[in-house]
Amino acid sequence: MKGKVYFIDTIHSILEERLRSFGFDCVDVTKEPVMLLPGLLKDATGIVIRSKITLSKEIISQMPDLQFIARSGSGLENIDVAYCKERNIPLFNSPEGNCNAVAEHAVGMLLALMNKIPKANQEIQVGIWNREDNRGEEIAGKTIGIIGFGNNGAAFAKKWKGFDVKVMAYDKFKSGFGDHFVQECTLEAIFEQADVISFHVPQNKETVHYFNEAFINQCVKPFYLLNLSRGKIVDTSALVLGLKSKKIKGACLDVLEYEKSSFESFFDQEHSADFKYILNSEKVVMTPHVAGWTNESYFKLSNVLADKITAHFSM
Repeated sequence: MKGKVYFIDTIHSILEERLRSFGFDCVDVTKEPVMLLPGLLKDATGIVIRSKITLSKEIISQMPDLQFIARSGSGLENIDVAYCKERNIPLFNSPEGNCNAVAEHAVGMLLALMNKIPKANQEIQVGIWNREDNRGEEIAGKTIGIIGFGNNGAAFAKKWKGFDVKVMAYDKFKSGFGDHFVQECTLEAIFEQADVISFHVPQNKETVHYFNEAFINQCVKPFYLLNLSRGKIVDTSALVLGLKSKKIKGACLDVLEYEKSSFESFFDQEHSADFKYILNSEKVVMTPHVAGWTNESYFKLSNVLADKITAHFSM
């Protein structure tokens, strides 16, 4: 055996199947209480997680034989990345596995919001047939500004082919990516031209509340906001002010800054007036952090991790 791989979160079984075939002993601890996990992982060769636990330096340092951490999905904010680099512990994630799902979800949310589909549907369900108040707005002729051009940003850009829109993208850490799907641009160009602004960036110290009052004030046109990356990217208080002032025409949110690691307990916590405002706003469409959680991506997220792990240990 190549060592023990502990599965902390439930993911598609293909990863376990492929790792077992490759020679790893896979251990399911998904039902164990979080507080007991550090004591159970001390002999780990590998760890597979989503968001159930934060792998801090204190916890990782108790695993002398740890050779990798695999994160199903893209974000690494619940892992002490610096300490892993210090220990030369490889980190594997799988943003390629759900980027198409996120892109499709984002397009669907925006078109639904612009055409007032959620509002019209709710009204019809209670016997209201109101055509004039549900008059929509077309996406054709608009300029879409993408901030962050990794796997998700690139997939989102491709989805707009055939919609007769201008797609622009800014990435602080990339250049030379412009093609027939997207025009590479500066952040200032997005402020000046965008009718839609969509975030596709990781959460770190630099990006928490990246979208704030100062950001909104630099935007020339009223615009639609999309955030399907990480909840803390958007300052909800600033979003509410933007909606009230009509500087923001509407928002599509698959993630919220109020999220905890346990999504299921989201509504058990006390929520702010800002959250209650967006919850009841006809200008906001929300989904419960499911953009990348399709039937297809559930398989692909795990299969991509299996590809990366087996390739690493085959070198």
